[in-house]
Amino acid sequence: MIAFSRPLLVAAGLALLPVTAFAADPATATLTLTADGVVSAAPDTAIVSLGVVQEADTADKALTANNAAMQKTLAALKEAGVADKDIATSSFTIDPVMVYPPQKDDGTQDPPKITGYRVSNAVTVKLRDIAKAGGLLDKVIRVGANDVRGISFTVNDQDSLMDEARVDAMKTLETRAELYAKTGGFTLKRVLAVSEGGQPTPPMPMMMAKMAPQSDAVPFMAGEQDIRATVNMTWEIEPAAK
Repeated sequence: MIAFSRPLLVAAGLALLPVTAFAADPATATLTLTADGVVSAAPDTAIVSLGVVQEADTADKALTANNAAMQKTLAALKEAGVADKDIATSSFTIDPVMVYPPQKDDGTQDPPKITGYRVSNAVTVKLRDIAKAGGLLDKVIRVGANDVRGISFTVNDQDSLMDEARVDAMKTLETRAELYAKTGGFTLKRVLAVSEGGQPTPPMPMMMAKMAPQSDAVPFMAGEQDIRATVNMTWEIEPAAK
């Protein structure tokens, strides 16, 4: 086990102090290792992007239809217990629906024509009970939501899991450093630097699809996520006593 002096324990705990604060003399022999600590956890929160898309021959009609469907969608979310703070508008657009005439025999082409308007309104919803997410999605789709843009999963309390991963990485580094020292014929004198790098948040599984209003209840599996912490450590080393 690596022996830390009291000042170095404080430095390792901060981890974000500049490496130059512990820089060794250029002639000092050092050992630098990097290790990942990984903690697996089942996601407890789903993030859903969904909305309503409506088309009509005028912008006013498309907007009216979209508003009606979106109000039903929001009402269904709130009836299911989703709090206002967990629903946020992510996009709202009104676009003309264009028709492009085919090219004529002489190579010319008539200008495109506007045949109607498309209104899209989307929200991002945080679902804190994954077990109820499938039934909730089915409900909002049936009342008007016809554009599901994505579902992702995350762990709400990642800070404590990251700390567990950091501890795991540090233990791996200590074991690995002792192995190198024993095999290489040197001893570990003191820790010169500790830093953290890498991506703290892992990629989240994603399901994307447009779903028909009369589809069956939505099944999905959240799986597990790996919370990863990467720690770098540098020791001063010296030849082992003979």
